[in-house]
Amino acid sequence: MAMGKRRRQEQGTLWVPTAQLVRGPGHPFYRRLNEILAQQGFDSFAEELCRKFYADKQGRPSLAPGVYFRLLLIGYFEGIDSERGIAWRVADSLGLREFLGYSLTQAVPDHSTISRNRRLIDVQTHQEVFTWVLKRLGEDGLLRGKTLGIDATTLEANAALRSIIRKDTGESYEKFLLGLAQASGIETPSREDLARLDRNRPRKGSNQDWENPHDPDAKITKMKDGRTHLAHKAEHAVDLETGAIVAVTLQPADRGDTQSVEETLGEAMAMLEDVLAEAAAEQQMAPNVAAEVVADKGYHSNEVLRRRSELGIRTYISEPKRGRRNWRGKKAEKRATYANRRRIRGQRGRRLMRLRGERIERSFAHCYETGGLRRTYLRHHKNILKRLLIHVAGFNLGLLMRKLTGTGKPRVLQGAGGLLFCLVTAIYVLWAEVATCFNRYLVSPSYQLSQSVCPAQA
Repeated sequence: MAMGKRRRQEQGTLWVPTAQLVRGPGHPFYRRLNEILAQQGFDSFAEELCRKFYADKQGRPSLAPGVYFRLLLIGYFEGIDSERGIAWRVADSLGLREFLGYSLTQAVPDHSTISRNRRLIDVQTHQEVFTWVLKRLGEDGLLRGKTLGIDATTLEANAALRSIIRKDTGESYEKFLLGLAQASGIETPSREDLARLDRNRPRKGSNQDWENPHDPDAKITKMKDGRTHLAHKAEHAVDLETGAIVAVTLQPADRGDTQSVEETLGEAMAMLEDVLAEAAAEQQMAPNVAAEVVADKGYHSNEVLRRRSELGIRTYISEPKRGRRNWRGKKAEKRATYANRRRIRGQRGRRLMRLRGERIERSFAHCYETGGLRRTYLRHHKNILKRLLIHVAGFNLGLLMRKLTGTGKPRVLQGAGGLLFCLVTAIYVLWAEVATCFNRYLVSPSYQLSQSVCPAQA
């Protein structure tokens, strides 16, 4: 066959009928998710919720609230960390265009439009969308609220350690080290001298003395992999019976677990009372909200145990080794600590501890590892919390999708298709091998001899 030349680009037609436009096959996961959101009236709910943010006069092209929240959900389902990446992914996918309700002739939202709507809509509105998703889980029996597991993880901040400055003088870290070196007698210190001086200095990374000027909410802390970085702290309250995330809070990374647990538990109990109130009213019974709390040893303290005991909440919190303790004047703390110790040593306590490691760590893996939010590209807690609330709402929607369709993420559905293809291919190869072996047997001399000796039996 002779080789040819590439044809020149011909001028396209000026008018193209809409019926002739190429349509993608769509994605079954997003198509089913859109059906669920439409059945529950998500778009009308979001528009009514965001009506107070509408401008009085016409301005730049608007972004519908339902589309804005869907864009943030795409960030979770596709594992995209930045709003710019979400905009690029939507512009490149026909299936995501269909999920958002955009045709081929419409321009998809730019990343600046997503950012502007995020700044315009407050945190409370994002919280109400998160609550709306929780109510859908409660209606489908995916929310119990009796046993809560609490744990926290660190999110890498969009700020560099080398950019920190002193809170009192405002000088940079490098300039501060130069001053220390000159004060110690080194007139022209090299980079190795500064590193040696900094290595032996105690409390060199104190959050009381240093901050990042671009993101003061980011705190110096040690990450899970051992690196020291500016980070934030995300804390989850998970329903251990179903795996649903009941509440998520974003707090400074240097805040201890015994201090942050009060805010997260308060948020979780308020959320459960709001979500489960209607179901409890139908059954004419009081909702059993947060009757048990399970956590690791970082949350163990006398104050935490005493407060939970006063509220009538049973605790299953791992106890660190502290040696012999003095309980003089601490009868309530002693009673709560001994009761917690007795519970965690029982059979149910050991089972809840195993369940805590499974369900809570799974939520971290889905939201921050495969969900792509281990490093935040936003600054300030208010902006990060807006993205985090819808991100976690996507995780809860994944639980609902897993119950209805068997898959909680679009990439899982793609993997299931690949597994089915591999299974069909393996069956075909096995059938071909069996057929080949049978044909070889038919032409073998022993088979021909048996045919000539006893043809009736053959």
